[in-house]
Amino acid sequence: MKVRTIFQELFSLSLLLSLTFSSSQLLPDSGNSSSALDATLQNYAFKAFYKPRTGVPYDAKLPKNLTGVKVSALRLRSGSLRTRGVQSYKEFQIPTGVIELPYVERLVLVYQNLGNWSDIFYHLPSYTYLTPVLGLLAYSGANLSGSDLPELDIRASDKPILIKFSNVKSAPYGSVAKCVYFDLHGSVQFDYLLPGNVCSTFQQGHFSIVVESIALSPEPAPSPQPIAALVKEVGGHKKSKVWKIVVSVIGVCIFLIILSLLAARVRRINKSMRIQQLEWAADSNEALDMRSIGGTKAPLAMGTRTRPALENDYIP
Repeated sequence: MKVRTIFQELFSLSLLLSLTFSSSQLLPDSGNSSSALDATLQNYAFKAFYKPRTGVPYDAKLPKNLTGVKVSALRLRSGSLRTRGVQSYKEFQIPTGVIELPYVERLVLVYQNLGNWSDIFYHLPSYTYLTPVLGLLAYSGANLSGSDLPELDIRASDKPILIKFSNVKSAPYGSVAKCVYFDLHGSVQFDYLLPGNVCSTFQQGHFSIVVESIALSPEPAPSPQPIAALVKEVGGHKKSKVWKIVVSVIGVCIFLIILSLLAARVRRINKSMRIQQLEWAADSNEALDMRSIGGTKAPLAMGTRTRPALENDYIP
């Protein structure tokens, strides 16, 4: 039983060590941070030095789980970097006047090309990469066997460091390509893209060319002028039709009012004419005296016009 317990403890210890070692290899998953990636690539870059020569770049050999990533290391004297610069280090062109803080006698510039891992370690929402993310980081070159070294702070003074990108994807129609810069503290900055697919910087970090993502190409919107003209035409047609109806109704109302006034005027004239006729008839007849006979009044003639004659008055 004691031997079995010892065997189980040894097996658990070996399993723990293997898990710890595998986790230190930076497996490509979203949980790995960019700083852990930089530390891992720095370790592999320093291992590339074999009988190192100053000013000569050395390409590092990376494990299979980082296929697609390229790393190189360049060892320089601090004074030579400041006075001469580096005319061409991969895509980077380093001018004179670059200094590092803190000061070291020798330094190593580690070049990174993240290839198809660019969007994984430097995910940029709403943007699409046209080039891989390129990195330039500086470390002290005093101990080439050192690992997990802190980065130096290098800065250009007079002229900027230029990044001349190659194999740049074509930007979608209507979009504008721009430079993106990631510093060592997680900040993101955008800048204008110079002619020839060139970006510029005054300090170290990671760089690329991006465009804003377009989920779906929207259908061309109709021109606002024809729509406005159509609305104006339809609105004008409707307005003219309404005005015609309003004018017609008003005309009918005015006609009815005039007709009613004429009818009233005709009735008044007819009534006035009838009254005048009655008055004329009354004035043209002889007036008769009125006498009371019993309880009533009746006209009474004053006399006869012709006297009656007796027949016997003409007897011969």
